[in-house]
Amino acid sequence: MTAARPDHVPEDRIVDIDIYMPPGLVEHGFHKAWSDLTAHNPAVVWTPRNEGHWIALGGEALQEVQSDHERFSSRVIVLPKSIGEQHGLIPTTIDPPQHRPYRQLLNAHLNPATIRGLSESIRATAIELIDGFASRGHCNFTAEFAEQFPIRVFMALVDIDAAEAPKIRHWAECMTRPGMDMTFEQGKAAFFEYLAPLVDARRANPGGDMLSGMLAADIGGRTLTRDEALSLSTQVLVAGLDTVVNVLGFILRELADDPALRADLRARGADTMPVVNELFRRFGLVTIAREVRQDTEFHGLQLKAGDMIAIPTQVHGLDPAINPDPLAIDPARKRARHSTFGSGAHMCPGQELARKEVAITLEEWLKRIPEFSVGTGSDLSPVPGIVGALRRIELVWPT
Repeated sequence: MTAARPDHVPEDRIVDIDIYMPPGLVEHGFHKAWSDLTAHNPAVVWTPRNEGHWIALGGEALQEVQSDHERFSSRVIVLPKSIGEQHGLIPTTIDPPQHRPYRQLLNAHLNPATIRGLSESIRATAIELIDGFASRGHCNFTAEFAEQFPIRVFMALVDIDAAEAPKIRHWAECMTRPGMDMTFEQGKAAFFEYLAPLVDARRANPGGDMLSGMLAADIGGRTLTRDEALSLSTQVLVAGLDTVVNVLGFILRELADDPALRADLRARGADTMPVVNELFRRFGLVTIAREVRQDTEFHGLQLKAGDMIAIPTQVHGLDPAINPDPLAIDPARKRARHSTFGSGAHMCPGQELARKEVAITLEEWLKRIPEFSVGTGSDLSPVPGIVGALRRIELVWPT
């Protein structure tokens, strides 16, 4: 799916980058690979991969693209464009102001006050999982915690049996990773088929869960249509079952190699949020895209209507011009800027839940397992796709 250089693309801006398998990914890991690309290339480049598209590699340029919906549309957010045009989930593929009513539905269930009210149940879930293996001296962190904790929390939020999570997460991965056993379109169809009877049942007999609340809510004098409900519910599940799973993997793998950071976090007790914010800066992991609305000049380049521009959100936090020594985790870093949760109208509505989950994990894990290291059974090779990930993290500790 490589493309010839369009006439409006200068030859000196062509860089051979597959955003799902960037140069250096295997050798240096996900974040070092993107950090190097950011440090050694112009702020905006063009690649012939994935049907040909621009990439914002500078933090400032990336934030501009994310925030300026008048020039850069969310109509297509997945590359290559021929696949992204099949996405169509709401509200992520709708621009302001049309997206606002749907976004308000999400905000109503994921706002800071609501998440604070869930803190004790989130903590109880973390404690139960950690206590299940703490005395053993080892665990497969990926399978026994990262793929359990945020998913159990989220499945409770939408009132779906946690036993359903593996197949639902598999469909989500088919929509976010190349080379899976289902195409993007098949994964989306599986979601719709699964959710249709659930949506009908919740509409007829609503409960106190997030999905029921969204289905019953008033949006401009009406409720969601069935198609809108299926699209919005699918988007909620795709977003809720992947990103925190993977960021937890990167964070615990880093802590295993950094005794000073572990000591800093233990000393903070329940006051971990400043470090959590730094960890999210360091471990951004979602690569999406925007479509150019009309011919425009951007960072000295001529972009044409219909062009696609990738926004690997991790590069904002890893741009050395924005955050000095960006690969270092500095608990005292002030005013760290990043786009891990996006920016502008489509900033992630689940960011408060993600922060809370990571903060509670750090607090409860370090109370029970203060010292640990990476086990020999780990497979730290990166997983290509829209969301960065490590394959398997084994952790060991003295008992």
